[in-house]
Amino acid sequence: MNMDHAHGMGAPAQAPMNGTGGTMMHRHKMMMMHMSFFWGTKAEVLFSGWPGARTGMYALALALVFVLCFSVEWLCHCQIIRPGSNHVAAGIVQTLLHTVRVGLANMVMLAVMSFNGGVFLVAVAGRALGFFFFGSRVFKKSSPPLKASNLPPMSC
Repeated sequence: MNMDHAHGMGAPAQAPMNGTGGTMMHRHKMMMMHMSFFWGTKAEVLFSGWPGARTGMYALALALVFVLCFSVEWLCHCQIIRPGSNHVAAGIVQTLLHTVRVGLANMVMLAVMSFNGGVFLVAVAGRALGFFFFGSRVFKKSSPPLKASNLPPMSC
């Protein structure tokens, strides 16, 4: 075996580094991150390369964001723990629900940080429709006593 090859001397020259540890060629392949709202189906939501440039996958991404937002609203207003429940069990269930809600809300935040206008609109629509079904008085059998404000506290 040639000694120059064994020590890497015979290896082809690498492209110059760009200061971030990658080569210049790698930098040109990276997708440009938007720093202002943009419209279009070519977006990157939550995962690298997803949904890509396909319209069907973009629609699926929008549906996922909508369902996440709707679910967050349900978790904000659900009454799973019944009065008289064991305090320890109720505390564990409450903590688990809170953890899931915070996790989903943070996923929505990351999706909206794609700065895609469609993602933003479905996120707002999902939260609004979720609130309409689970937080407003429309589907409640009895109205709670009137408070100083007609809006619930911003706990979600």
